[in-house]
Amino acid sequence: MELAGQATVVTRIHDILADQQGKRLKVKANMGRSKIIECEGVLTQAYPQLFIMEVERKRGHITRQSYQYVDILTGAVELMYVESDEPVCPLVAEN
Repeated sequence: MELAGQATVVTRIHDILADQQGKRLKVKANMGRSKIIECEGVLTQAYPQLFIMEVERKRGHITRQSYQYVDILTGAVELMYVESDEPVCPLVAEN
């Protein structure tokens, strides 16, 4: 995919996630070296270059994690709805 096409997709991902603020989502993040993190949290902020999730950890601790929209584009991060396990950004799979 060319650079202009990637920029368009990243903008569409931002728009989709901006509409999902306050909703509970599942996050699956590939952290490298065969380390994959799966958790649930609430999408709290969608900034122009990144989005922030409040994720529940062990013993009720809540942490804030930030991800870039490019992480979704490259497949390093996947977001799914908690209820249905459907992807939040299905357009990434199409490209």
